[in-house]
Amino acid sequence: MQIKRDNHITGISAAVSSLVAGCLFYWWISFDPTTDFKTWGPGLDNRPPESELLAAKKAAAEVVKIGEFGEQFSGHPSLLSASWPRFRGAEADNISKEKVRLANNWGAQGPQKLWSVPLGEGHAGAAVANGRVYVLDYDEEQKADALRCFSLDDGVEIWRRWYRVHVKRNHGYSRTIPAVTDKFVVSIGPRCHVMCVDAISGDFLWGIDLEKDFATEVPFWYTGQCPLIDDGVAVIAPGGKALMIGIDCASGEILWQTPNPNGWKMSHSSIMRVVLFGKAMYIYCAKGGIFAVSAEKGEQGKLLWQSTLWNVSVSAPAPIVLADGQIYVAGGYGAGAALLKVNLLNGEYTVERLLKYKPDAGMATEQQTPLLYKNHFFTIQPKDAGVLRKQLVCYSADDITKPVWSSGVANRFGLGPYLIADGKIFVLADDGVLTMLELSTQKYKQLDQARIIPDGTDAWGPMALVAGRLLLRDSHQLVCLDVAAK
Repeated sequence: MQIKRDNHITGISAAVSSLVAGCLFYWWISFDPTTDFKTWGPGLDNRPPESELLAAKKAAAEVVKIGEFGEQFSGHPSLLSASWPRFRGAEADNISKEKVRLANNWGAQGPQKLWSVPLGEGHAGAAVANGRVYVLDYDEEQKADALRCFSLDDGVEIWRRWYRVHVKRNHGYSRTIPAVTDKFVVSIGPRCHVMCVDAISGDFLWGIDLEKDFATEVPFWYTGQCPLIDDGVAVIAPGGKALMIGIDCASGEILWQTPNPNGWKMSHSSIMRVVLFGKAMYIYCAKGGIFAVSAEKGEQGKLLWQSTLWNVSVSAPAPIVLADGQIYVAGGYGAGAALLKVNLLNGEYTVERLLKYKPDAGMATEQQTPLLYKNHFFTIQPKDAGVLRKQLVCYSADDITKPVWSSGVANRFGLGPYLIADGKIFVLADDGVLTMLELSTQKYKQLDQARIIPDGTDAWGPMALVAGRLLLRDSHQLVCLDVAAK
């Protein structure tokens, strides 16, 4: 009897085990482990929650009165007349041409901090003209784009021109540099609102909503394109209905526009005015390809050439024109870089690609536009550049696949900006540490280093240098340093 009962129990246990195993097997084959997966793409490391994205879409329907409000403050412009009037300076090369001697070292205390002002979170650098410092800011409390004008002497605000617009934080807000002349200041806000004001008084002149008027698609990290003023004309690349437009700064009249039949979109890059084959032209890396339109009087806006040989999802660095029609271009998120060549034969332009490579195979950059000096490039390699990641490097323009020198593993700078002045390179690291080194095409030679911003974060905004005064920022404050020789 005992044997029969044990056999009966064993049979029941086997049946239960089979049933459980069957259920587990059915669950295993029907379970989809990817249901909670999220598609990764550029910028999703800090993407707002879906509820915020929905709120942002609703905000797109709001009525924005560009330049609606103006305020005057107690600041007075400096008597210093030197200027840094736009992105990368007057000649758009990030090289100071001033004959001001700069200090070779700063001592234990570092360079003297003349003043600083708090800003809304962002990466918008400064433009300087006629003793005034212009910065596009975002007022998180008022929810407003604000073009602010400060005194170069002491940082006291002179005036502010602003308008309410709903912008949700995404790696900060504002990130563009205004363009300035003696008469006008032109800015582009995070959501593609172009504003022109009087450079002295801050009086509002005109505004254009590119998203509504030209069907511009606002880039993921908002507007990164810095405006250009050329002979009193504001030149903007909106995408959507037009590849590029020219606007009279005095009247706001659209003087010309270049058709966009292929639907190319605005990128985070900026327009470069160059002379190629004796002809002035505007070159821009759009989301869709690279193109050039004429800047010559009488044919402004005429499309000269376009190419899809450089078409990447994230393009922030501006194109750099070399000798013989060669153009260096770079992109982020693993896009690497390329060397294109524009040819002109019998009045017709053609474009060929000489070189294309990933970030670990040559000179690349994530965000800043490289420096070009005496046929040598200087840049910070992106995070996916292998052993050279985040290092400052020098390459000969004759071979951009092999570095001449690098700053070494002990000297990494993240996404920070850099410029050339008085035979020196100034480079700002992400955390607010400023390094000064000798401008050399032979080796990395550090002259001095100092922490400028305690607890600095995301110091990505381009720098400006005027009359021995270096203007730099991290994500929350603008700082003015005296770097002149004593």
